[in-house]
Amino acid sequence: MTSARELLPLAADSFGRQVHAVAPSAWTNDTPDTEWTVRDLVNHLVGEHLWASPLLAGQSVRDIGDRFEGDVLGDDPMAAWDAAIGASLTAFAAATDDDTVVLSYGPTPVSRYAEEMLMDLTVHAWDLARGIGSDDRLDQVCVEHVLAYVEANIDGLRGYTGMFDAEVAIDSADPQDRLLALLGRDPR
Repeated sequence: MTSARELLPLAADSFGRQVHAVAPSAWTNDTPDTEWTVRDLVNHLVGEHLWASPLLAGQSVRDIGDRFEGDVLGDDPMAAWDAAIGASLTAFAAATDDDTVVLSYGPTPVSRYAEEMLMDLTVHAWDLARGIGSDDRLDQVCVEHVLAYVEANIDGLRGYTGMFDAEVAIDSADPQDRLLALLGRDPR
């Protein structure tokens, strides 16, 4: 079975295609994540991936401090994305699933950190696609992997992070629809 760490380049490519499809006038568009515009969403993912290299190099959240707070996109969001994801993927490729990173909630296996990053990339690729009006079909290998992870961990994900709304009731067997609904998004 392919690990989340091994799937990160695939999910990053999907999200990156959406980033590079953002029209200049679309950065202020709303996304399904009602708290974020397109720019806010991309800023979130760039920030997450800026954290990856120092964390995977052994620094803790405390060591890193607030250097990735606020606007990390600058005047060229696409270049900021490309630089952040390039460094992140390089760092994940150099790690093993059994390595440990020190996150805000303590020492964590790289395998779990990669699961969280894969989930974020996959689900937010859909959010971004919806925000810019592009094709919102996600990579099915990533969807199926993330769906299995979410189904096994949804209570902990909702309880710890508070980042997901209540499950949306849908009548669909499609794995992408099920994943999105489970994470509080309406795929219709």
